[in-house]
Amino acid sequence: MKVLALASYPTEAAATRYRLEQFVRPLAEGDIDLTIHPFLNSKLFEKLYRREALPLTALGLISAILRRSGDVLSASQADVVLVQREAMIFGPPLLEWLITCVMKRPMVLDLDDATYVSYTSPTYGDFGKSLKWFSKTDDLIRWATIVVCGNRSIAEYVSSKGARARIIPTVVDTEVFRPACPGGTDIDPSANPSANASGTNKSLHRTKGSRVVLGWIGTHSTFPYLESIFPVLTELAREYDFRLKVVGAGKDEITIPGVEVENLRWSLEQEVQDFQSIDIGLYPIDASLYSGKWAAGKSGFKAIQYMAVGVPYVATPVGASEELGEVGVTHFFASSPEEWRNALAELIVDANKRKQMGAAGRRHATEHFALRTQADKLAAALREASGTLV
Repeated sequence: MKVLALASYPTEAAATRYRLEQFVRPLAEGDIDLTIHPFLNSKLFEKLYRREALPLTALGLISAILRRSGDVLSASQADVVLVQREAMIFGPPLLEWLITCVMKRPMVLDLDDATYVSYTSPTYGDFGKSLKWFSKTDDLIRWATIVVCGNRSIAEYVSSKGARARIIPTVVDTEVFRPACPGGTDIDPSANPSANASGTNKSLHRTKGSRVVLGWIGTHSTFPYLESIFPVLTELAREYDFRLKVVGAGKDEITIPGVEVENLRWSLEQEVQDFQSIDIGLYPIDASLYSGKWAAGKSGFKAIQYMAVGVPYVATPVGASEELGEVGVTHFFASSPEEWRNALAELIVDANKRKQMGAAGRRHATEHFALRTQADKLAAALREASGTLV
């Protein structure tokens, strides 16, 4: 079976890597040929969220539209078209309409975020919002044969629209995302990067006896979530010795009173090592940002990444993160500043607790979020959409 996947972003985007690319090989083993065509190439994606690059970005988007129009022919030769969020990142769903309503090709829609919720871009503000065409997702849900959903909240919304929903969480290959060494999370060799380094990513590695590393790995759009607990980190630093590692915030400098901050650019090659190099994972979600409905649609992917590498974490119980892992065993929940402080303090001072929770998280990830299991679910959805379910 031939499946054409229309992705919004290139491999540098987690949605493309973990919702599409990592399934190519296991799907091929089941005679499903998955071909991925991203709307943005890597160079354009790098410029997309830099306002100073807007003129060049605009020209690049025109080229991307022209390239995307050529996918109509590819879609006509596919048994199923798999759309990851949307075929293009702005404007109405003209290509999807042509594929499903005119060409009559079965479409599987993949939603790993609540893209049906309107929000204001932290980069482009109301201008970006005017181009986004948020009603698009409801149209895509209506036209899709099946909608693959990243969590239960999204599936409930899809089902309320009368569509067929299948839940497939965003997972990692636990043979790649694994503890840095058997039986623990100590990493070597050691390195000594300077705080607030904003150039090439040089991951902080540590050895036994080094200071506890609190870590957060995300994007410019989720960085405001981390900012919401800055006051807690300042308070903790008055009593406990730790450093904070931030990757992917998109900031030249991050300053938190009393806290040593290592500020790194995100790197595809360094991603796994960055997760391995921290002692305690941070997963705050401020539901007051981007509207509570957007936060509720988050798929909890960061929790799965932390668990896969054997790192205990503290999370806000919002969206799918509330359903992942075992609270008190693999992680702690925190909703208030006091809860954040107490949970982090306990993990900072208790190395054995960190080790036990990290090991429990690793077991949970391998038992409940195996790549093969999720690949089989996706294969079943694709076959069902094509009418060849066996």
